[in-house]
Order: sequence, then C-alpha cells, then structure tokens
Amino acid sequence: MAKFLIQPHFRLQEWVAEEKGYFREEGLEYEFRETVRSSGGKVHQGDRRGAFQILEEGVPSNVSCACHWTVDVAASQGHGKLYSDIYSVSPAGIFVPPDSPIRTPDQLAGVSISVGFQSGSHYSTIQGLEQFMPPGDIKLSFADGMLFNRMERLIENKVPAAALFSGPYYFAEQLGYRKVLDTTFMIATMLTGSPDMSDVQKFFRALKRAQRDIDFRPDLYTHYYVNEFPERFHPLMDTRRWGPGERIVFEPYTKELFDETYQWIAEREIFEKSAMGSCEFNAVTCSTENL
Repeated sequence: MAKFLIQPHFRLQEWVAEEKGYFREEGLEYEFRETVRSSGGKVHQGDRRGAFQILEEGVPSNVSCACHWTVDVAASQGHGKLYSDIYSVSPAGIFVPPDSPIRTPDQLAGVSISVGFQSGSHYSTIQGLEQFMPPGDIKLSFADGMLFNRMERLIENKVPAAALFSGPYYFAEQLGYRKVLDTTFMIATMLTGSPDMSDVQKFFRALKRAQRDIDFRPDLYTHYYVNEFPERFHPLMDTRRWGPGERIVFEPYTKELFDETYQWIAEREIFEKSAMGSCEFNAVTCSTENL
C-alpha cells in the first residue's frame, strides 16, 4: 500500500505534528514531502497559476488545502473531493507601503491591488472591499501571481497594494507595511487519489494535537515559517514577532456553507458559467467522534 503523502502548505500544524511525532504515534505510514520552499525561491518565481489551476492540474499530496471558494468549485468539477469534517481560517489582509497615502479601505478605489487569480486573495479582496465601494471601483491585478511574488513586489515598492496571508502577512507587518483592511478567509480541504479514510482520520487527529500545542505556546513554533520562505528573505525575518497563522477548526464545512459560497461566486462571475461544474456538494466525511 502506498504511503500517505503529506505536503506542508504555508501553515504550522504539519511541521509541529512532524516534530512531535504525532503522525507516527497515530500509526500513520506516511511520507513528509516539503515542496514549497527552494533555496532560490524557484518554486514561487514566474508561476502565475492560481489556486484553482493548481488543483485542476493535480497536486502530489493526498490532502491539499486552498480557499473554500476554489475547493468548492474544484470538487464540483471532479478534481478531488471536499473533506467536510473540518475547515480552517487564515489571517489575511490588503497591505500598502509604509509611505503610501492610502490609510482607509475606501482610498483603495481604483488602486491596482495585486492578488492571485482565482485564489483566496482574489475572492477575499472582493469580499472585503465591496463593503466600501461599488464593484466597478475594485481594481485587481493578477500579473504578480503567487503569494511570494506579490510579497516581494510589495516590499520592492513595485506595486501600490497587495493581498497577503500566512507568513508573508506577518513579514509585511514586521517590515512596517500598513494593513489597510483585514480580509481573513476560510480554507477548505480536498482529498485527492484514493487515500484510506482511516489514514485521513489519523492525519487529522495528529493535526488536532498540533493545533492544541500551537494554541498553548505559539512562540515555540513560529520558527517553522522559515522552512517555507526562500532563503534570500531569511536575514530579515524575525518570526518571534509573528502570529500563529492559519487555525484549523474541527467543525463541519456544511452543504449550507457550500451552497452560499457557490452562489456568491456565481453572482460575481469569477468563473465563466460553463466552468462552474455541476454545483454538486462533492464531499466525503468521517465520524467526527474519531477526530
């Protein structure tokens, strides 16, 4: 039987569970495969795909995560199955340079904001800004692609605003970049391939233990953000000042949430109608009593 594939993705929980031996203690036969970081950041540079395109093309791990908007559409199209026993919440925000004249969300009207196409930053920026301005005043730029590209362009003052989350969110704060609007968003889990559901339960039981550790002493674990940053940024990083990041919530992601999310996406025409799939709640669940 193939080993369960685990691929960390911009959060601390997998790193903590690996450090503490929680996966092994749960009896999980697994391979821990870190593919996000590279010494030169080559994984991030030049990649203009969004979260949906990555899921559409296929990911190497049995469990992958992305914003719930994208996971809902990808699962509906049959690119995997939504694992509905849990969801998570990531801190996120729209940042501007320290010397920017922009200080309030309404001042972002007509300003180009760097986001990832059909990724969490895309949806959450719209969701956050539509409280302050009509849709026509929200100007998004997809030119800078993935998260670290956007962060670097912001730090180099090459873009007037960027949507960031996870480690780059904290890094921008540390460097004095101004958060104009909080755009915290939900993340959903997708299962790919045919993993044994008992292995999925073991995996999430280990993450539940890791989440408790992070809640109790986040200062012991924020150093793991370094593992997913290109090395050129390491001298500037002080992860002692950073927060715990994405938090896993061990509550169901319900069909009601799915339906409301799908309707929100359709109303804003983020995908072409023909690409929205069947609007089917293509989900799997385990007994939550075992998590």
